[in-house]
Amino acid sequence: MALYFLDYDLRKQRSYQPLYDELARFNAVRMLESSWCFNRFNTTASNLRDHFSQFIDADDGMWVAQVTDWATRRTLRSPNALTTS
Repeated sequence: MALYFLDYDLRKQRSYQPLYDELARFNAVRMLESSWCFNRFNTTASNLRDHFSQFIDADDGMWVAQVTDWATRRTLRSPNALTTS
């Protein structure tokens, strides 16, 4: 299982709910206002970027990274909040 971080910048007025719903489906944990993390098996950052691109507009920004080492300070939650179930 790999830990991934996803950050986005939604640049125009739009509904965040479809993106939030999909992140919830992935059991993602919100780290900062526009930063989330989640665990996944058998995928890549590119595949996840492509998947989540359908939930944002063409002019919005997003990056996805697989993370092997991390540290936090004053985040909303921690990757430690993720469960393996």
